[in-house]
Amino acid sequence: MPNIVVTGAQWGDEGKGKIVDWLTESTDVVVRPQGGNNAGHTVISGGEKYILHLIPSGILWPGKRCVIGNGVVMDPVALLKEIDGLAEKGIAVTPENLKISDRAHLVLPYHREMDALREAKLGDGKIGTTKRGIGPTYAEKIERTGLRVHDLYDPIRFAERVSAKVAECNVLLAAIGEAPLDAETIGREVLAAGERLRPHVCNTVKVLHDAIAAGSSLLFEGAQGTYLDVDFGTYPFVTSSNTTSGGACTGSGVPPQRIDQVIGVAKAYTTRVGSGPFPTEDDTWSDTLHGMGREFGATTGRKRRCGWLDHVLLRYATMVNGIDALAVTNLDGLDALAEIPVCTHYLIDGERHDLPPAAIGDFEKIQPVYETLPGWQTPIDGAKSLADLPKNARAYLDHLSAALGVPITLVGVGPDREQTLVA
Repeated sequence: MPNIVVTGAQWGDEGKGKIVDWLTESTDVVVRPQGGNNAGHTVISGGEKYILHLIPSGILWPGKRCVIGNGVVMDPVALLKEIDGLAEKGIAVTPENLKISDRAHLVLPYHREMDALREAKLGDGKIGTTKRGIGPTYAEKIERTGLRVHDLYDPIRFAERVSAKVAECNVLLAAIGEAPLDAETIGREVLAAGERLRPHVCNTVKVLHDAIAAGSSLLFEGAQGTYLDVDFGTYPFVTSSNTTSGGACTGSGVPPQRIDQVIGVAKAYTTRVGSGPFPTEDDTWSDTLHGMGREFGATTGRKRRCGWLDHVLLRYATMVNGIDALAVTNLDGLDALAEIPVCTHYLIDGERHDLPPAAIGDFEKIQPVYETLPGWQTPIDGAKSLADLPKNARAYLDHLSAALGVPITLVGVGPDREQTLVA
């Protein structure tokens, strides 16, 4: 098994958790290199639904090792809730199957308050964050004032720094009439969580390099998707980390030459949660999917915005991620349609664009140009191979593969682990 990066090719929520879970059977170590508990990966196996936020999806397989890398921003209290929730479902999380980087930055309660304050200040221009404190934590990381996991084990210094941060936050809370935070309570709760997590904490760079030296295979589970990348996404309506494949290296300490393959994950249509541009958004299509019980966020439960497949976005995602193969999920979501619009390029001020623009102002002027493909109007959730798919469903996949110049190697025809077809 090669070392593989799995990355989202749209705005997240593409079904990466299911693809990682499926690939884990043939891998040894699953790595989460970036993001925080603002991400939600849903895996359905044997009729049981698991929603994971910080822990890699590989935790559901016995005998596999999972790593939370240095690029992750980690809420220790939220992580413990996730661990305890898995234990209630019979999934044991131990120091042997979960390692946590001592260099990962900590998400603390005042980060969540700052997140909410910043969103409120933006008014109609809000980003649409989950208010989990991710942006403020990454901001402190770049400002070089953040707290990292190893700081939990110097309690006196930790308490001093938390007190200073809480005092800053309380000034802002007082200005809007909100109750202050209590630094002592925060410190006590977080340090207690740190003690429970201590057996998991280590230098994960060494863990991963030792695994490579021993011939083990690595699977990198990216959070969010390409168009939430802080550099390549629809800025400023993005997350605060590099969600593209390069983030797998900087967020884990594994060098680029150790990556063998990048698998991009895309839905057979497009969805987005939160604010920001969405050229192929279609309210009628959104209502249809929501009426089917589909497309609600795993982390927040918010309705996802839905639209048609966008070759322009996927073309650029293929370039910046170096996507070698594509996994297409939710193909069964299109089952009832007689005709399926697919965006092939954009017009901006009458000029053709085959790649997305950088400026939000240009996004607002986009006119998507569609090609209409025939639907198949029959359920495909029982398909066991690509040969079982209707001719028009296979043609839809072939059309996408030809447009991007990459093969489609995995196809999802339902939410369960077993509803994954191999090309």
